[in-house]
Amino acid sequence: QVQLVESGGRLVQAGGSLRLSCAASGRTFSSNAMGWFRQAPGKEREFVVGISGSGGYTLYGDSVKGRFTISRDNAKNTVYLQMNSLKPEDTALYFCAVRGGTLATDRAGLYDYWGQGTQVTVSS
Repeated sequence: QVQLVESGGRLVQAGGSLRLSCAASGRTFSSNAMGWFRQAPGKEREFVVGISGSGGYTLYGDSVKGRFTISRDNAKNTVYLQMNSLKPEDTALYFCAVRGGTLATDRAGLYDYWGQGTQVTVSS
């Protein structure tokens, strides 16, 4: 059974940093694209960033470019999201997802497995 477990979310002050982790289990995803999405209360799910299976290609949402960095460790079946210069508008439930294909995409419907999310709250 495939399982994605996010961790690392917490309350942080504006301007601070956090690193989220997403550990996958149940099978190896070293050739699969993975992504991070987020959803704030009352808002639709928003694409944050995606990374290709090889890790050689990344795709960032406009709101996080230059502040967030995605990386992956295929040996650990884990993807990371380094978030710097956090803003109150980054407050959301952050989800990781994995898709069957190798290319990163911002389309949520193309991801096959999702985690339960980790809460990030940025205070002003």
